[in-house]
Amino acid sequence: MCLKLKPLVFCNCHQTKKVGNMSSSNLRDLQRDLENKANDLSKIQKEIAKNHQMRKKYTIQLGENELVLKELDLLREDANVYKLIGPVLVKQDLAEANANVRKRIEYISAELKRLDATVQDLEEKQNSKKDTILKLQQRIQSVQSGKGKA
Repeated sequence: MCLKLKPLVFCNCHQTKKVGNMSSSNLRDLQRDLENKANDLSKIQKEIAKNHQMRKKYTIQLGENELVLKELDLLREDANVYKLIGPVLVKQDLAEANANVRKRIEYISAELKRLDATVQDLEEKQNSKKDTILKLQQRIQSVQSGKGKA
């Protein structure tokens, strides 16, 4: 099985029995550890992508709700406002509609802040994992060239 990680190409299918002072089983352990860390990094990156998608969705909803609020602010107090519930339009009080939209905007804004914090935390974990992987790659490369020890 070959695993390509930048900047090195790593392949455990062409191992020698003994590399420097390190047995091939120890080298395989390092390679297995590298593969596990790469899988962890991949999971973190997928989680970041998922959070970015959710953030995009909430940003669109926030914009739509802000437009609705602007439209409601333009209406006179005696204007008829209807809310779509399933396939039915139900008459709603303007003040109630205004309050509902404001609550929705508050909720969406809070979700965006939460997602931003989550993404920032995940990006920090990603950077840490990348550093760990790079150090492990360098260690494996050093061992393979006969310079390193376990």
